[in-house]
Amino acid sequence: MCEKPNKEKLKKKLTPIQYRVTQENGTERPFENEFWNHEEEGIYVDIVSGEPLFSSKDKYDAGCGWPSFTKPIDKENIKEKFDTSHGMRRTEVRSKDGDSHLGHVFTDGPRDKGGLRYCINSAALRFIKKEDMEKEGYGEYLRLF
Repeated sequence: MCEKPNKEKLKKKLTPIQYRVTQENGTERPFENEFWNHEEEGIYVDIVSGEPLFSSKDKYDAGCGWPSFTKPIDKENIKEKFDTSHGMRRTEVRSKDGDSHLGHVFTDGPRDKGGLRYCINSAALRFIKKEDMEKEGYGEYLRLF
């Protein structure tokens, strides 16, 4: 579930936007991505490695056009990296095992939930519906609901 395939396998497995985002640190367009306004119950996992990353319980509408979360399911599955690309100073977030570029974390999230906003590219995620979590091997995360 948490092993990263080699580049050739990834190019065959992923769509061009998924590859560009996760492997080349790309960004998809706001409001034109799969999960920015998605509201089903379940978890979001790394499209590359399957690592569980975020729960729909922690998702909120930040108005930015990308899926936003107040926290990861498990901080251990996220790596943070200082990012100075595009003339900005930000904190990039990557999946630990898959090393996929996910997006960035900002300190302008809801104060009552810790103040963080994980702004994540939909192209880096695969959604597992709550009712499919057991059969997909994520049954242990049903406790979140």
